[in-house]
Amino acid sequence: MRVQLSQQATEILGKSELVIITERVDDVALLIGQMVTMGFPEVLDRHIPRHWTQRGISWGWTAVIWLAYILTEGDHRKVSVEAYLKGMHHTLSQLTAQVIEPLDFSDDRLSHLLAHLSKPTYWHQIERDLNARSIEVYAWSQDVIRCDATTVSGDHEVTAGGLVQFGHSKDDPTRPQIKVMMGSLDPLGMPLSTDVLSGERADDGLYIPMMERIRTGLNKTGLLFVGDCKMSALDTRAYLARHQDWYLSPLPLTGGTAEAMDAWITTGVTKGEAGELEQIVRTNDRGHQVLAAEGYEFERTCSAPDGNGAWSERVLVVRSPMHATQQAAGLEKRLRHAETQLAALTPPRGRGKRQITDEATLVEAIARVLKEHRVVGLLSLAWEQQVEQTTQYVGRGRGSVHREQRVLQKIRYHITRITRQTNTIAALTQRFGWKAFVTNAGPTRLSLQAAVLCYRNEYRVERIFHRLKSRVHIAPLFVKLNEQIEGLTYLLTLGVRVLTVMEFVLRRSLQHEQASLPSLHPENKQKRTDTPTAERILKAFSGISLTIIKNTAGEDILRRLTPLSGLQEDILQRLGLGATLYGQLEIQTIGI
Repeated sequence: MRVQLSQQATEILGKSELVIITERVDDVALLIGQMVTMGFPEVLDRHIPRHWTQRGISWGWTAVIWLAYILTEGDHRKVSVEAYLKGMHHTLSQLTAQVIEPLDFSDDRLSHLLAHLSKPTYWHQIERDLNARSIEVYAWSQDVIRCDATTVSGDHEVTAGGLVQFGHSKDDPTRPQIKVMMGSLDPLGMPLSTDVLSGERADDGLYIPMMERIRTGLNKTGLLFVGDCKMSALDTRAYLARHQDWYLSPLPLTGGTAEAMDAWITTGVTKGEAGELEQIVRTNDRGHQVLAAEGYEFERTCSAPDGNGAWSERVLVVRSPMHATQQAAGLEKRLRHAETQLAALTPPRGRGKRQITDEATLVEAIARVLKEHRVVGLLSLAWEQQVEQTTQYVGRGRGSVHREQRVLQKIRYHITRITRQTNTIAALTQRFGWKAFVTNAGPTRLSLQAAVLCYRNEYRVERIFHRLKSRVHIAPLFVKLNEQIEGLTYLLTLGVRVLTVMEFVLRRSLQHEQASLPSLHPENKQKRTDTPTAERILKAFSGISLTIIKNTAGEDILRRLTPLSGLQEDILQRLGLGATLYGQLEIQTIGI
């Protein structure tokens, strides 16, 4: 925009026109500052080679600026980056101290970045250096690692040897997918190691390669790996025991465990009646102590599948009252539905009411309903045969005293009683809520209570997957080639890493000072919180813009930033970035 100056301003500036440019800054400066603190430009530049003829900004800065765009816009499409960044040229140049050209973010250049990130020799070194730097800078413990996998569906064409394949999926089984395997650091839930694999693969065999990388990168033994029942495969447990690491995972109700679980539950019920179960309590959101679970444990000896090595592990048999209540509610719902369907099998006589005329057919229909609702043995039924007789004359015409007659019978079967087997149901309900966990950690390292409460935090790794799919919108994938899919997935996990670290550092600062932040909830301006999410932190920086005044020669003579609020300055201070992060964008006084 060009404006005509007043005579006084003209005398001061010696020019007749000014060019005024306004750029959105919002949370971009915060994100870039956070990534610089975490060492992204330095680490990526160290491990992604730069060709001697390469011009433009480095790969590290390319990744940082692209990630800032992805995190603030929720869009990973390459085609949209170049146009967006043209409107932030001054802001980005000032924040990065780099000379940024439009071609630095062309589709081809971003594709080259993804191709580099997809190479295991580069990516594994990048992960290791970023992990070491973050753990050192923020002084995090390295004791608990959570492992899990997720799937990402797409509309890609399935090809032999491609990453996108059909497989078991909780999202959309009708679409092909990739599989993302991840290990994260507790308690903050920061991604430590990520693998992108073809979508048809089972989870069981994906744990060991990832665990090996984490162990090597952290250069430490005695790590506690926590995962779901797929991590409890004997090969995985044997691997961790052999390398002096610990594991904690539930046992799946298959094979030998399914056969043994009935006896374990019987023992638990007996101990519960005798008051011998260990009570596990936790503090709820209101600060009250509530019963989280109860259980007992025993030891057993395990042998590696190849016969090389044996170790001792503890089996923790635990009952969750909440889980038991949910199972009981589910059983009640199934019983009601079964009773309704059973009663409908034999409706009263009437027009359009189909009747069952054969007892074998009725028995078969009853068995089908009981099996469908999983209530076999929990309901008892009684039925009767009902016969309706009618007399008709043989042949056509009017009847007479001497005319031959015949008797017709209509037979139907009617369910007269549906009764719940209360004793059987009560005995079954008593066995609800039980689950078995295994760990090779001793009671000193991991008590029964600590094990249960530790596993209850499995949601932390799930938050990573949630952010991948909701904040950086990994699905749908807008890239097709295998190396592009891998590279983009790795890049997006770096974005999740930024959100996780930012959130954890701010929460730790607030809890250390027993402080809270206001105005993060637009729906309730008076609400204060000491556990802000990264998403709300970024939203708090919306509405910040930079106004730049240039003379006709193209020189900046004034740059003014929207004043930061007290909340924004407080957040920057707690993150260790300071208000100068935004202040460096300004030129406050007009130069002559």
